[in-house]
Amino acid sequence: MSVGIVMLVHTALGRAEQVARHWMRAGCPVVIHVDSMVPKRIYDIFVTALSDEPDVRFSRRHRCEWGTWGLVAASQDASELMLKDFPEVRHVYLTSGSCLPLRPIEELIDYLDERPRTDFIESATTADVPWTVGGLDNERFTLFFPFSWRRNRFLFDRFVEFQRWLGRPRRIPKDLVPHMGSQWWCLTRQTLSAILQDPERAAFDRYFRKVWIPDESYFQTLARLYSTNIESRSLTLSKFDFQGKPHIFYDDHLQLLRRSDCFVARKIWPHAERLYHAFLTDADSASNRQEPNPGKIDRIFAKAVDRRTRGRAGLYMQSRFPNYGWENGVTAGKYSVFQGFAELFQDFESWLGRATGAQVHGHLYAPERAEFAGGQVTLNGAMSDNARMRDANPKAFLTNLVWNTRGERQCFQHGPRDTQEIIWHIARDPNAQISVISGAWAVPLFKSNANFADLRAEAAQLQKIESSMLDGLRSPDAKARIRIWTMAEFIEAPMEPLQVLIDEIGQKTMRRLAEAPVMEDLSGFGQFLQNLKNQGMHPYLMGDFPVEPAPRNANQTKRKPYLVK
Repeated sequence: MSVGIVMLVHTALGRAEQVARHWMRAGCPVVIHVDSMVPKRIYDIFVTALSDEPDVRFSRRHRCEWGTWGLVAASQDASELMLKDFPEVRHVYLTSGSCLPLRPIEELIDYLDERPRTDFIESATTADVPWTVGGLDNERFTLFFPFSWRRNRFLFDRFVEFQRWLGRPRRIPKDLVPHMGSQWWCLTRQTLSAILQDPERAAFDRYFRKVWIPDESYFQTLARLYSTNIESRSLTLSKFDFQGKPHIFYDDHLQLLRRSDCFVARKIWPHAERLYHAFLTDADSASNRQEPNPGKIDRIFAKAVDRRTRGRAGLYMQSRFPNYGWENGVTAGKYSVFQGFAELFQDFESWLGRATGAQVHGHLYAPERAEFAGGQVTLNGAMSDNARMRDANPKAFLTNLVWNTRGERQCFQHGPRDTQEIIWHIARDPNAQISVISGAWAVPLFKSNANFADLRAEAAQLQKIESSMLDGLRSPDAKARIRIWTMAEFIEAPMEPLQVLIDEIGQKTMRRLAEAPVMEDLSGFGQFLQNLKNQGMHPYLMGDFPVEPAPRNANQTKRKPYLVK
């Protein structure tokens, strides 16, 4: 009887009874504290159920609300009863009703027998702990916390703010250096009795009653005063997520728990039948003599935290819809956006598809419908070409498109006539490759043969929209790969920028372009722009486009003939 178990129970009393009997079968006495919030009728049934066990005791009940003194008071009373009624106990192991032994109890007893004067309690100064969540590190020891964080959050926060404003910190008792750590410890009789019988205990208790989360600092601090040999670690496996909430272990964590080699795990789901059966009735399968090493599974937990906080790149769903800027990548893969190319070149989508092997769409954000490649009305993932459905959430439409077609490069056209709400999402996406020929929207107007007054009004509107879009693309916060040419400079030497774009998409073996897209006939386009100027509309986004450009293959001045004799 060298190890005594103190259990703090507040729920799932049936499981707590099952685990308590498991401890006692190995010869470990058990002292149980039941939260005073548990109704007396249920408490009495629990006590009666364990009345046949001679080595079980029930300590005085306290209200054990998270972050309050009640948890420390419950541990104190249960530990005092353990030391008083079971003088043979050398180590006292603090557990909860949701803790589950992972290895045969005999291994724990042997392990502690080999270390009779060692205290196992996680104990580190506030400067050395990385796990505190909530902005209260050293302040939890220098401010008063009389209000419950859960029941009176408003008063809790206001009182903290008031004390910070007042600037008069609490006085920490002499000789105390505040330490923190897991509340689940295993202390020797000598150290535990020294803490509980200290002449200054009343002063220490008064101080820690108003400390924030005292169950993680009371024994952790006082053990430093009396212990002769502390191992600053817990023998209980307890993992916490990035919000400071404990991980709950389910049936599918069976192999994970076995790999940890820890003696006890917390927190176990009460309905994890497979876990309770495996560890409480199939002890041989868990038998090993390895040193407890929760670090073996830290990598898995780190990956789980990363998956929960960052998710998979470009994946959004009901269970994980991050705040703006918290995404693990705006989209799931690289894609290309072309503005002005379909207006300047004939059948540009087909040519680009042949040149790159990518899936090339038309104007996905056109007012009438999403122009999917090949005239499709639905795409992977049952994505509809319906404009109203698309515009209800333009960003989700883009992310779904890239996610549903991952593995295949997507290219699509965009222009000032299209939905503009999506532009900033694309501009801040590192996966996006954006290529713009500014002013090319004027080519369809030039070829439309509509009333000039209507053309002038529409040109003014389109230029205003594109100018605003270009300002966004030139923002220092834009992260996409962005290239912008004026129409005038692009048509002077179109093959070089086209080759760069094709190489960057990189779907096929990099080679020089063998086929160039056919450019629209721009004869008279310069005069069209001049007419817009004459009507008071200044088309500046096209660049310096001459009214009558010189023919590309104009004949040179003929040289005078000469005779050779």
